[in-house]
Amino acid sequence: MTTRAKVLIGLGAYFGLAILMLLVFGSSGKNEAFQPQNEFKLEPWVSIHLGGIDFSINKAVLYLVLASALTIGTMVWISRRMQQKPNRVQTAIEVSYDLTKNNITGSHLDPKTAARWFPFLAALFFFIWFSNMIGFLPLPTNTEHEFSIFGLQVPAFALYAATANLSIPLALTLVVWVSYHVEGIRAKGLVPYLASWLPPGLEEMNPIGKTFIFAIEAISHFARMISLSVRLFANMLAGHLLLLFMGGGLAVLLGIAALGALTFPLAFFFFVLEVGLIATLQAFIFSTLTAIYIGGATSASH
Repeated sequence: MTTRAKVLIGLGAYFGLAILMLLVFGSSGKNEAFQPQNEFKLEPWVSIHLGGIDFSINKAVLYLVLASALTIGTMVWISRRMQQKPNRVQTAIEVSYDLTKNNITGSHLDPKTAARWFPFLAALFFFIWFSNMIGFLPLPTNTEHEFSIFGLQVPAFALYAATANLSIPLALTLVVWVSYHVEGIRAKGLVPYLASWLPPGLEEMNPIGKTFIFAIEAISHFARMISLSVRLFANMLAGHLLLLFMGGGLAVLLGIAALGALTFPLAFFFFVLEVGLIATLQAFIFSTLTAIYIGGATSASH
């Protein structure tokens, strides 16, 4: 039997099982009580308001604290256990070190600038990576739904990622944006740095043309704040929405229990894809673009 025939038989059995379950269990109608967007709603756990600013502690704060603690704790734990003969943990860490030191930092910055900015870029990569990864661990953070353990009401387990909230990637982006401009001014001076925004070869161009090109370059720098933050936010949010709907949310929302048999394998596939590739890839892209921006701001030419 050919591989194609086996695949077709498997798909036929898969859809046949879903149709059979639909016939047996039927549909209970659309579930109006289930609101998928509430999974991303930030209810204040500890309400704190100072000077009209909301500093309330919610699940996003919890995930930020966890990511920070994991980043700091892991680096400290590793630094105290380095051995001349690497064990498995140290080998994995050396691979991560090589990724951040050579691929992310060394490939886009000169040696002197790379030595200065490597700690920041490495910390940025690992912080985003930990934030993404713990977002796929079910934690008791859903205060809208609770369950009882020996009479104690405990929040239901849910998936949430701080990077799936636009404010977190935007805050990281603002740090990056300010940092590479400050580094460019420090390396060249304010006027030469701004002059470096114009590409070489425009010496004979009239001032109006130069002003127009400079304005376009200025807009592109501001656009980086949008592209860098939205890229991370949108990918993480889309991944969690796929898991939410494929993992049973769509079946609950439509009131078709049989649909769960059809979507759950897809949820498993997306979960493996998100954990195995997307979470790391997004951390790599964010930190790599940061290195490119710093390198562009400090390089001798545009």
